[in-house]
Amino acid sequence: MSDEEFLEKLPPQDLIFRLPPTFDNVEDERRYRKERLAAALRLFGKFGFEEGVAGHITARDPELTDHFWVNPFGISFKHIRVSDLILVNHQGKVVEGRYPVNEAAFVIHSQVHQARPDVVAAAHSHSVYGRALSALGQKLEPITQDACAFYQDHSLFDDYTGVVTDLEEGKRIAAALGDNKAVILRNHGLLTVGDSVDAAAWWFITMERSCQVQLLAKAAGQVVHIEHENAVLTHQQIGNDLVGWINYQPLYDQITREQPDLFE
Repeated sequence: MSDEEFLEKLPPQDLIFRLPPTFDNVEDERRYRKERLAAALRLFGKFGFEEGVAGHITARDPELTDHFWVNPFGISFKHIRVSDLILVNHQGKVVEGRYPVNEAAFVIHSQVHQARPDVVAAAHSHSVYGRALSALGQKLEPITQDACAFYQDHSLFDDYTGVVTDLEEGKRIAAALGDNKAVILRNHGLLTVGDSVDAAAWWFITMERSCQVQLLAKAAGQVVHIEHENAVLTHQQIGNDLVGWINYQPLYDQITREQPDLFE
């Protein structure tokens, strides 16, 4: 039997196609977001995105919407469990959890979450290729299908004044992000956002890889750009948060099967 004949015989309702879940109560949604956050941090650790104590992913609390869950200061991404996550309020105080918050995480993420009510999660880390491209003060160019997810949908924060510890600096980063899904922080790295932890994490992962491809391609020779109309079309096809969520699911399945202790 051919694939086409098999699919014709299989009722559409029997096909498994995952979509983001909905919840009847905030307790279940909170637990879900925390589990996705812990898994994303484990993936960032697996991919080598951490650099010492730098790097953070936040998830807005579904009930206390001016609070966010985040990885605690000084714990490796590779070891994060759900029980390690801390809840931080809009003043930077840890209101749940046993560990301190990374000051830069609060300064940057609090302002992004405040400026973007649509954002559930934000991811920032000092990944190698993101830092390399940021050191050039360049944005991603439409040279691959994957990079088109960011076409006219990311920005450059064209400044660097040291470790971000001032709320005004966080506000400037949020302003540079604007309505985009990502911002390149010059001489610093990448920051991505999404309407789910999954989407924000996926945008970071694929943006880091797109930075790598751009650096390799331009080092090898003259790149060929995708034409504007086709880049716009491709962005429409692959650049929304639902597609980001779907793309992330194989990675989530992989890390949770490899490292089920993250749910502890």
